[in-house]
Amino acid sequence: MAASQRAELGASNVRLVKDKAARWGVTLGGGLVLMALLLIFFYLLYVVEPIFRGVEIEHQQSFAVPGQGHTVAMGMEEQSEIGYRFSNTGELSFFALKQKPGTDWQPGQVLLTEQVANNPTAFTKTQPQNKRYAYAVADGQVRIVEPKFRSQFKNGRRLTTPVVGFANDGELIQVDPQQRTLTQLAYEYKGESQLFAAVTADNQVIVNFLQASRSFLTGTVELKSKFAELPITGPVDNVVVTPDLTQVFVRQGNRFYVYGVSRTGELSERQLLSIDRRRYDDITSMQLLAGASSVLFGHANGRVTQWFEVAGENGRQYQYIREFQAGNSAIKDIVAEYYRRTFYTVSETGEVGVFHTTSEADLYFSHLDHVKAERVVMDPRANTLLMQSGNELHSFKLENEHPEVTWSGIWQEVWYEGYPEPQYVWQSTSGSDDFEPKFSLVPISFGTIKAAAYAMLFAVPIGLAAAVYTAYFMSPGVRKVVKPTVEIMEALPTVILGFLAGLWLAPLIEEYLPGIVATIVLVPLAIIGVAALTGVLPKAWRNRFTDGRAALILLPFVAFVGWRSFELSPWVEQVLFDGNVRQYITNELGITFDQRNSLVVGIAMGFAVIPTIFSIAEDAVFSVPKHLSNGSLALGATTWQTLTKVVLLTASPGIFSAVMMGLGRAVGETMIVLMATGNTPIMDWNIFEGMRTLSANIAVEMPESEVGSSHYRILFLAAFVLFIFTFAFNTVAELVRQRLRDKYSSM
Repeated sequence: MAASQRAELGASNVRLVKDKAARWGVTLGGGLVLMALLLIFFYLLYVVEPIFRGVEIEHQQSFAVPGQGHTVAMGMEEQSEIGYRFSNTGELSFFALKQKPGTDWQPGQVLLTEQVANNPTAFTKTQPQNKRYAYAVADGQVRIVEPKFRSQFKNGRRLTTPVVGFANDGELIQVDPQQRTLTQLAYEYKGESQLFAAVTADNQVIVNFLQASRSFLTGTVELKSKFAELPITGPVDNVVVTPDLTQVFVRQGNRFYVYGVSRTGELSERQLLSIDRRRYDDITSMQLLAGASSVLFGHANGRVTQWFEVAGENGRQYQYIREFQAGNSAIKDIVAEYYRRTFYTVSETGEVGVFHTTSEADLYFSHLDHVKAERVVMDPRANTLLMQSGNELHSFKLENEHPEVTWSGIWQEVWYEGYPEPQYVWQSTSGSDDFEPKFSLVPISFGTIKAAAYAMLFAVPIGLAAAVYTAYFMSPGVRKVVKPTVEIMEALPTVILGFLAGLWLAPLIEEYLPGIVATIVLVPLAIIGVAALTGVLPKAWRNRFTDGRAALILLPFVAFVGWRSFELSPWVEQVLFDGNVRQYITNELGITFDQRNSLVVGIAMGFAVIPTIFSIAEDAVFSVPKHLSNGSLALGATTWQTLTKVVLLTASPGIFSAVMMGLGRAVGETMIVLMATGNTPIMDWNIFEGMRTLSANIAVEMPESEVGSSHYRILFLAAFVLFIFTFAFNTVAELVRQRLRDKYSSM
């Protein structure tokens, strides 16, 4: 007796130890899961946070202005080690910006000086990325200069040497055939063709298009001149040409002339824009933005306005888009970055402003180092700012990595260059350096919701109906086969479903669209019809089939209806849609039809989600205590009444959890959406158009994004938004489930 008691006590102690170990193991596992989620959350925040930092400008060096005369232009090479300066006397000076190991360079030390033009009468520079400068000299001639830098490695260190380069082999270019003195000059080039616009001493505006042509026999390049005078009289404030050599701009006060240049050099007036002084104030400066699609005007009241072409009834016309406020004093100068839509302003009072047009961001406005700025310039990478104040140059370290990203740019409509109106657009990359990135997360967030909605529209009715029938009506023997079969579908790789959807289902739906629609409509009707028909059969016939086997009768009817729908699809298409349903949808209904569309995604993703919904909902319905349903039946309720009034209400927490788990699965699905849709980030509920989801967008673009770039961090922000989506869905699901459980647990 004592031995048996000791044995039982020992077994109880072992059981207690096992229970404690299991409890601690489960607790530890749950804690580790929560910790992993928190780590993911904070890591995403860590990667995303830098895109919302402000501009930081830190003073580095100050030194005397090198060379002679007044500064007309400044610049730097990419590493911000050497700067250069053009003066009004035609002198080009290269100077050190910082100390460099292995050399005796000191900040401000002149490295090279050359007189590139004698007695210049005008000066101009191309857009920053083209890196050319031009002096007008006597007799209407122009010399084009290219500051260059040669790098070589000595003793494991890079050594950069400045070089003075000249376009056109250093020869003067005759811009004005009448050899008049040029007082203003504008110049751009594209390949070997060049476009000049100038103002002569007698206030005539001239344009000379030098078109390059290569001799077929000798291979030499000849420049053919196309000269014209513009019908503009009176003093001119600004003359500008675009880098694509297609437009010439002339400004007289607040009057802005736009001339088009054809491929052959023919000029045509495209627009005369009179900018209202009462609304915008007098124009004091003018500059093309990076990409040369937008014109920036600085005004006397410190305002900067952006204008670009918008398609309208009279063709593409420049119009006002947005404005920025840079203090209250007149804008003396506007400087655009090389590639981004960031620009810098210098006010009459010497304050420097930093702005970005796409994001409509006012990034910075102040006196740099409490010094009055007269002229500023950035290096090609926008890491260094060089400012002239009086007879001194000041260099600053510039940190402005992500000016194009703001909350408004991500979640609100933005008016992008060339677009007819503000829109939500995602277009992160392009083959051109002049590209304006578009980082709106709204289209891909909408696509995520659209894909999940169509998938749930397909999966929820099928999954829940199958779960309820399997758990409540099906015989145990059939249930043992059906339930594992459906659940094992969840192990099917989604890449296989995506592959089948994209390469087999999408062409099938396009070819048999009437049949697909007929199948979706007629199969449920056929099931209802068969059920109604069996209800009028003799009772003896009905009793031959148990509830579990009754469903097997439907299979041949469903198969026949589906087969017949596809067989009649070509006939229906020929009779009702003149033989081409896709053309009818596109031309007659005005609905865009893509082969890989939301219908394909909904069906394919629905099949991926159905096992999740079915498994959880079936367990919830089957777990309803039998005494509840038996008691209901004993009180005289029918089987259907018992199901709707007792079983489903008791199982509602589990059913709701099943739906929300399926929704979470659909929101995070990647491969099916990636392969079965066109991945077009559009905002349209059209079932015949595709979409782009957050997860698919990350999968497509993350491998090609530059680490640390705005694009890279925006993709992490998209992942963060997806994380928040799923977290919110699961939280709401748990709250609702708990309320349903508390409400119906007393039954």
